[in-house]
This record gives sequence, C-alpha cells and structure tokens, in this order.
Amino acid sequence: MSPIDSPIPYYPVNDFGPLMKGLVIGGVGILHVFLAQFAIGGGMLLWYFERLGQRGHQDARTFVDGYFKVLVLVSFVIGALTGVAMWFTTIQVGARTIGLMIDEFHWLWATEWVWFAIEITAGYAFYRYGPRLAGRARLQLLALYALASWMSLFWINGILSWQLTPGRWLDGGGVWAGFFNASFWPSLVFRTAVATTLAALAGCIVINTMDLPRDRKAALIRRASRFAAPIAAMPLLALWFVAVLPSDSRSWLLGGSMPMTMFVGVAAGASFLIGAYVVVGLIVQRLYINGATATLLLALAFGATAAGEFVREGARKPYTVRGVLYSTSIRPEEVAALRASGATAGDPYPLQSAYPTEQLARGAKVERALCDACHTMRGANALVELTRTWTDDQLRLNLAKLQRTKGFMPPFSGNADDLEALVQLLRWEHGERPSAFASNTSPEILAQIARWLDEVGTQPAGAAR
Repeated sequence: MSPIDSPIPYYPVNDFGPLMKGLVIGGVGILHVFLAQFAIGGGMLLWYFERLGQRGHQDARTFVDGYFKVLVLVSFVIGALTGVAMWFTTIQVGARTIGLMIDEFHWLWATEWVWFAIEITAGYAFYRYGPRLAGRARLQLLALYALASWMSLFWINGILSWQLTPGRWLDGGGVWAGFFNASFWPSLVFRTAVATTLAALAGCIVINTMDLPRDRKAALIRRASRFAAPIAAMPLLALWFVAVLPSDSRSWLLGGSMPMTMFVGVAAGASFLIGAYVVVGLIVQRLYINGATATLLLALAFGATAAGEFVREGARKPYTVRGVLYSTSIRPEEVAALRASGATAGDPYPLQSAYPTEQLARGAKVERALCDACHTMRGANALVELTRTWTDDQLRLNLAKLQRTKGFMPPFSGNADDLEALVQLLRWEHGERPSAFASNTSPEILAQIARWLDEVGTQPAGAAR
C-alpha cells in the first residue's frame, strides 16, 4: 500500500529546541543547493577552459587543474555531507512527504541517482588520472562530468517543482504530467543560470590565487566572466517563474506576506547588484576584479540563493505537496476525520516533558502534531510570542478558523477538546508554567469552538492549484 493511502501515520519527532524544523532543513538545504549549483556550473566552466587550454591557452590549462581541486574539496566533500544531512533531516521533518515523493517518482529519482553516480565517478577519475590523460580524453571526461551534473539537476528539478505546481498530476495525469509541471522549465533555466554565475564568481577567486602577472589574470577573468552573463536574464526568468505560480502563492510573494515579499526583495536586489557588476564592469568595461571583490560577490550570490530557496519553500504553504499534503503531513481529505476523532487519538509517542494536568499534556501533543512543523513554543516563530497579546476567546476563534486567520496555514485538524487543550497550554506557557494549573472543560466554551470549526469547514483558504 502506498504511504499516502495508508492510515494517518504518526512518526517519532525530534525536538530541535529553539530552532523550528523549517530552519533546520532550510539551513542544510540552502548550503547543499548552493554547493550543488556551483558543481554544475563548475563542470561547464572546466570544460570550456580545458578546450581553451588545448587550443594553446596555457594559463587556461593551469586554471583547470587548480579549479578542479577546489571543486572536489568544496563540492564533492562538503556537498556530499550536506546531501546526506538533507536526507537525515527531511525524513525527520517530513517523512510522509518524502514517502510520497519516492513512491510516485522512484524510477525518476533512481535515474537522477545514476546521473549523480556518473558525475562523481567522472569527477574523481579526472581528479586522479587527469594529469596523465591525453587532451581528447581530458576533454571527454570533463564533458561527461558537466553533462552528468546538469542531468542530475534536470531530474531532481522536476521532482521538486512538482511539489509546488503538480498541475495535471492532481487529475490523474500520471508521473510525466507531474514531472513536466508548470514551474519545471522556468525553474530549470533559472537554476542553470545561477549555476554558471556561481562557477564564474568562484573562478575569479581561484584566478586571483594563481601565480601569474596581472594582465594574464585579467585575460582569464574576462573568459570566466562570460559564464556569469546569464544573470542579466534573471529578472525575466523570475517573472516567468512568478507567472506560473498559483494565484494565492503569487499574492504572498507580491505583498500578501511581508516576510515573503522581503525575501523576494533580497533575492532580487542581490541578483541585480551581481548582474550589474558582471555585465557593466566585467564584460562591458573589462574591469579587473580582485579576490576580495569576487568573494564579496559570491557571498551576495549565497544570500540571493538563500532568499530564493526561502521563497520557493514558502510559496507552497500551506502544503508540502500542493493540494495533496499539508505542512502538518495531513491530507486535506483527512481533516474531517480528525475533527471527529481528535488530532492525537492515534499518537503512540510519549512527551519529553511532564505537565501538571492531562489537558496540558493533550495540548502538548496537539502542538507537536499540528504546529511544530513551522513553529516552536519559545524559539523561532514562537507560539508564545505570536499569541502573547491575544485573549482566550481570540485564541479560540483564531485557531478554530486558522485558514482564515492566515491563508498560508492549513485548517485546524482536531476537535474542540484538542483546540481548548492547546489554548490552555498557551495560557500555561504565558503564565511561565506554574506548577498548579486548573483545567478548563466548560461545555459552553467547547460548544462555541465546535460551532466555529463547523462554520469555517475543512477546506484551505486558497485553491489547490
């Protein structure tokens, strides 16, 4: 039976303290994506410079040997470690999401892994035997490495973009309808442009470490800067990507959610600064760029990557797979059943802390099931701080009508008793966790919460597409 068709599962939950789960996976993911895109662009840049070297440009050949050592050390080693860390964190943060992705795309993901294996094999083969190989063999091995690394991006891009825009797959269109979704091509072209830009900026840093006269370094920098030219198309590529987003996701990026809009601004601003320097300074005016400036530009590129990944992840809310799985790992059609049975009726796992009443313990389990994918109690995006000034009735109403309170949050997937338990848990936290605390099971209050839950229904605020 498919993981998505099985009964509602509960998974063991790790507590990351003041770091919410999204920050943990986001931090690892941003570094991994940055390094992976650098490796992809680096393969293309290496092939180009090897070709130059075989046509008589001796400095280009020297650059290839030095740059490849950096590529192997940074991308192959740190990239591999962060890749493993990505799997380790994602299966803890979103086990059901990963299960669905593997269940649906296992053969395509296996294809991506084959290309990745070819990439690593070609890379290490060049690192070990490159200096001994004839020119044609070196060029072919680098071409294989560059192709394999980009094909790895091609396959993983389809799976990741499907999470945001599954499109006709939702209507039973099949694997290929999900893979070649609306955001597939804009995302692929955008990431390719980012990859070549990162490789060029890293190349400028490496060139500045070479023991060459300034004029010969400048000649190499002019060659490398051509690979950063695609960043000039970033505004158009970004508009293309935004245009294919669902309308509610687009509205959050364009002002509906201030954090999302700010990160869009950071990504756009950093990309504009890099693009302006590359096009006007390096390509048009043929300026020399020293190692410090190249490092600063690469740092700006990292900031743009981080902001862009935040936007890509945030645009899916309230889903991890749009229309299929909420960020709470609950299917939309399961909400009604959980409204009847309670959010934690099948949760077998004990709590890490002790609570003075059973109601507070139930509230803690509700918070673990429905909140801590995106919130902490007292750390990042803390529930205690977000609700500190709310009255009890305001808490009850806002939680009961959660998808109306914030459109990027899923409906409350529990019953009135669950909701009141969560309210009392927050009251207890606001009161600095007193040792004695009275439970509240007022029938009138529970009846009012039930009415609010019935009024708002179980559908999300935005459309599934």
